[in-house]
Amino acid sequence: MGAIEDLRERLGEIHDLSRAASLLAWDERTMMPAAGAEARAQTLATLARVRHEMFIDDEIGRLIDAVRSEVADVPSGESIDADLVRVVARDWEKARRVPSDLRAEMAHASSVAENAWVEAKKRSDFAMLLPHLRQNVELTQRYADCFEGFLGISHAYDALLDEYEPEMSTEEMRAVLTGLREGLVPLMREAADNGAGQADDPFLGEFPADGQRELVAELISELPFPEGSWRIDPTEHPFAISIGRGDVRLTTRYDESNLAMALFSAMHEAGHGLYESGVAPELRRTPLAKPRSLGLHESQSRLWENWVARSRPYLERLLPRLVERFPGNFEDTDGEQLYRGANRVERSLIRIEADEVTYNLHILIRFELELELFEGGLPLEDLPEAWNTRYREYLGLEVPDDAYGVLQDVHWPSGAFGYFPTYSLGNIIAGQLWEAAGRDLGDLDSLVGSGDLATLGQWLGDRVHRHGRRLTPAEILERAGCGTLSVEPLLGHLRDRVELAVQA
Repeated sequence: MGAIEDLRERLGEIHDLSRAASLLAWDERTMMPAAGAEARAQTLATLARVRHEMFIDDEIGRLIDAVRSEVADVPSGESIDADLVRVVARDWEKARRVPSDLRAEMAHASSVAENAWVEAKKRSDFAMLLPHLRQNVELTQRYADCFEGFLGISHAYDALLDEYEPEMSTEEMRAVLTGLREGLVPLMREAADNGAGQADDPFLGEFPADGQRELVAELISELPFPEGSWRIDPTEHPFAISIGRGDVRLTTRYDESNLAMALFSAMHEAGHGLYESGVAPELRRTPLAKPRSLGLHESQSRLWENWVARSRPYLERLLPRLVERFPGNFEDTDGEQLYRGANRVERSLIRIEADEVTYNLHILIRFELELELFEGGLPLEDLPEAWNTRYREYLGLEVPDDAYGVLQDVHWPSGAFGYFPTYSLGNIIAGQLWEAAGRDLGDLDSLVGSGDLATLGQWLGDRVHRHGRRLTPAEILERAGCGTLSVEPLLGHLRDRVELAVQA
């Protein structure tokens, strides 16, 4: 067996174990009885340790060197083997810095903390989560310390951000979010000054969960998924995860008084699932089979949720089904009212319920708090008050309790520090991709209005999904016709949303 074949086989086995861990994580959040939490945490910790030890083995390094010498001069995107060794070499060098026991301890702690978070949120009691969160922060700090002196990482938060947005620095992300904030402030002021958010919300009412489940399944079946490749289940905090090729797990949350929760979160998670299912089949069982960047990943969920599902043509096609499925709720609603309801601009305490204009302020708050936590300036016990203060300053809202405040997201209990800013990055990239797709495909609203979602799906698959981790985010955007990262397409889209809202 040659070096590349041997390397692929070893990486394939590690990939298989990673997919098994994904299946256990999906089950933990959807099906597992609460009493199984500790046992599941131990199982996930063992898998994390075994995978880590297999990957940092000296033989992997030897094989990387052997293959790299053969493909050193091959440009990015021209050879799977060259791209594989380029990506894996950096992964291996990073992984070698992290002790296996630390990887296992982090996996165990995050699993236990996630289950503690569910109960703490129900009781709206931050003190219940605090010891678990403290352990997560301490472990994450130890993890960040492993990368002192690593190329491209000069700040503790760089190491955390690099897990989700490789090779993007804290300062680069800060600059992007600052530019977005500067564009959002006048839009927020315009919306507030003109009474935006006063229109009736047709998505509020009485919507039996069974009817919602049937509708959501029907809508996802119309998206360009490979046949028989997905399923959707309820959970507390919606997510999507790929177990393997042809096996995408989607989740949503059903609120019988708010149809928008299940509808738009399902479309959001389906966007993630389409990305995962669109990676080129020749990349299977390799580290290239995952998306390179969570910003790109989030761009897909945001594009399908906000640019497609909240568009006028999509909602006009949806309305007759809403009337039929939920008698008494939509008989007096026309397409324009539904469109305005789906795109209300109104300040909200809950991030996942936030409108598009205010959403990025939720992300900015979390980004700033994370920086304070890892720069040593914010004691964990003061986190709820710091959270509440920023919601008062940034959104003018008073947080009534921990469930509506610091406990609303699962990310910190799961140890996902550095994840939040990729949400705003995803919004920015979605705006750029939508503009580029419109230039290539013509009138996207007409395509959506006709029910043709496959054409857009194919364009995204060719420009973004199929590459997996072979190309950098910058290379993908350049090849898709987007140019360099820019907030202007998103801000233009949000200006339209504010204009719509103030006319209501």
